Amino acid sequence: MKRKFRFLAAIPLLAAPFLTPAQNPARGQSAEGAPAVQPNPAPGTKLDPAKEADIRKLLDVAGTKALVAQTMDAMLKSMKPVLTNSLPRGDYREKLVELFFAKFSAKANPQQLLDMAVPIYDKSFSDEEIKNLIAFYQTPLGQKAMVTVPKITAELQEAGRKWGETAGRDAMLEVLAEHPDLAEALKTASGSQASR
Repeated sequence: MKRKFRFLAAIPLLAAPFLTPAQNPARGQSAEGAPAVQPNPAPGTKLDPAKEADIRKLLDVAGTKALVAQTMDAMLKSMKPVLTNSLPRGDYREKLVELFFAKFSAKANPQQLLDMAVPIYDKSFSDEEIKNLIAFYQTPLGQKAMVTVPKITAELQEAGRKWGETAGRDAMLEVLAEHPDLAEALKTASGSQASR
């Protein structure tokens, strides 16, 4: 039963790297230089409608919706081989994976992630800061950032993926070379699993 459902562990949580320009130092930073996170508003606290409108305008002018869609697309593409390889081989596998991704894609609405971003921006930025960010994204530099940052993000994700694969492979090869007993145990386990 454990093996049957282990593929569920291969499904990462949705995460969208929203465009969040540098925080105003007056709002505070942690000792490491990261923006200080303001506490969550008390339950039942209503977001100011004018500020919410400003945040949604910022998300629009900053191209965040396109970035969220790009991130989700990249995530789905990277999840497919992981999910496929985590399932036992068989004629059913391709159909199951295709049906899963059709169902997941129908549920994965980028607008829901944007809606989740609104309270995060609300607790992180004042309305004045939101207005300043909107003004920035309407400048030529802001427009360039809106077009360039998603491309940079995609390149960094691919470079990071390749780096991670290489570092992981090298680390495993070194561990196996330093511990022949583990290398032999892995070889034995792989042989017995292949015969199943």
